[in-house]
Amino acid sequence: MSQTLTERILGGDAGEYVDRKVDRAYVHDGTGVLTLEAFRSMGVPAGMDPEKISVLFDHICPANTGLTADLQRELRQYTCSTGMKFSDCGGGICHQIMSEGCILPGEVVVGADSHSCTGGAFGAFATGVGATDMAAIWASGETWFRVPETIGINLEGRLSGPAEAKDLALSVVSRLGMEGATYCALEYRGEGAATLSMEDRLCICNMGVETGAKNAIFYADPVCREYLGSYGHSIDLQIPSDCTYSREITIDLDDIVPLVAPPHRVDSARPVADLAGTKVDQVLLGTCTNGRYSDLKRFADIVRGGQVKVRTIVVPASREVLLCATRDGIMADLISAGCMVVSPGCGPCLGMHNGVLGDGEVCLSTANRNFKNRMGVGGLIYLASPSTAAATALAGCITDPEVQV
Repeated sequence: MSQTLTERILGGDAGEYVDRKVDRAYVHDGTGVLTLEAFRSMGVPAGMDPEKISVLFDHICPANTGLTADLQRELRQYTCSTGMKFSDCGGGICHQIMSEGCILPGEVVVGADSHSCTGGAFGAFATGVGATDMAAIWASGETWFRVPETIGINLEGRLSGPAEAKDLALSVVSRLGMEGATYCALEYRGEGAATLSMEDRLCICNMGVETGAKNAIFYADPVCREYLGSYGHSIDLQIPSDCTYSREITIDLDDIVPLVAPPHRVDSARPVADLAGTKVDQVLLGTCTNGRYSDLKRFADIVRGGQVKVRTIVVPASREVLLCATRDGIMADLISAGCMVVSPGCGPCLGMHNGVLGDGEVCLSTANRNFKNRMGVGGLIYLASPSTAAATALAGCITDPEVQV
């Protein structure tokens, strides 16, 4: 039997330990501060090509306290003095910026953030590491992996009606469980995979880590080639082969319906209809899961001409997304409907800035995590798609997008 795509890229079979050069490494303003501290403590020169290292400010942008500003200044000065690629506050979320023509099929991509698995949408092995491991990568340009076993996820059919990629992602997490794919690769393939856009795939891979997976990956196909071609890249296609998986599941995309994951587990998703009528205090559209152009457009298509009934925060995933949505009138529609737009970045997702919840407040969020106290002590988070979020914002309570439309 042939190797899985992850095994091909890492150059080993499941269970083997391999040393690999890292093609691209990146940190954000939170983990970057810790990485720099660990790297300096090693007392060694940087061995990795600085052009392959990106430092992207996104978590607390702009700075919310003097201490945050001081830490960001120190990291900013170091980054700019070494020739590393740098994106300052307002540039956007690290995973989104890396998806804008940076990550290529077959690469080994490592980010100091758990949602670095997002880059697997391009047929790359993309995974997250801690700050100390990242410091070692800065020093050597290499790291080691135990090649993960792969769970094959065969997709059939096509998403239809109000169902979106986020609903598929929530369905996968609920089906596997939050620990059901620990240190495994999730490999998406099948005729249904070909129907998904690159933004859909980024959303789905982003949430792979919510199952405990090491990485999530799609094959680079004509859809991927066209997307990367828009950034000036010419790529070879990755052809699926007859692989040996540790486990296989099949999902018919025609069966996917709008879902909501209530607090405090991501794998608790239920049909929106089951939770319809639940009052909310806030709606969040954005994050590295659903802050892309197509997400903002779907949301705007629903709220256009109406008025949101609860505070609604919109966080574009990057400056490029914000510019495109502004050019096409989407931002004007969102603002006219009563939404608040904040600087591209992580925003309130991590409970530090631009929309922290009060004790007992409820938020319907398009993010990837609904953990206890994540967005504020005592806050309650429900996860859903942009369309469900839009319908909920208009109604002031959890609402099925099909009913709202």
